[in-house]
Amino acid sequence: MLLVSMGSVTAKAVATEKFFQHPASFPTPPGLLPKKTTTMKRFHVHLKVTDLARSIDFYQTLFAAPPTVTKADYAKWQLDDPKVNFAISTAKTAAGIEHLGIQVDSPEELHEVYGRMVTARGEVYKEGHTTCCYARSEKAWISDPQGVEWEAFHTYGGSTVYGEGARSEQNTCCG
Repeated sequence: MLLVSMGSVTAKAVATEKFFQHPASFPTPPGLLPKKTTTMKRFHVHLKVTDLARSIDFYQTLFAAPPTVTKADYAKWQLDDPKVNFAISTAKTAAGIEHLGIQVDSPEELHEVYGRMVTARGEVYKEGHTTCCYARSEKAWISDPQGVEWEAFHTYGGSTVYGEGARSEQNTCCG
């Protein structure tokens, strides 16, 4: 017999070979159950800037990494720590936050986030397949109660142009 002391409580346990071979057969105490894990989507931030070169220099120093995409009017960092897709582009309007978003890794995850957008009770604009920010993506948009636009998107390829489609004709392929 084995005495096990746990603070002010002492319990007796029979030390058998079976006990040590099958610890998973014992119930897990409440509060120690493993939490359901879901894949973390990538947070997306797109800023409009007035001086692209100066901004690239600033952010590559801040992130300790060069941009993963650099164009004459655009730069993007695909960071893993923190897990963020951070993009900047030249401002055709006022500088500042262009939009925020959630980037996903699959069409199934996009469907999941789209469902949450619908549940959030805002007006959802399902853009579908499009070219924006030098990438081919499927996306949907919603504005939060403050009017900040949020994008949910799945990128599946690159592009040689900044944008195509109805939104890009209005110079707003993102947002």
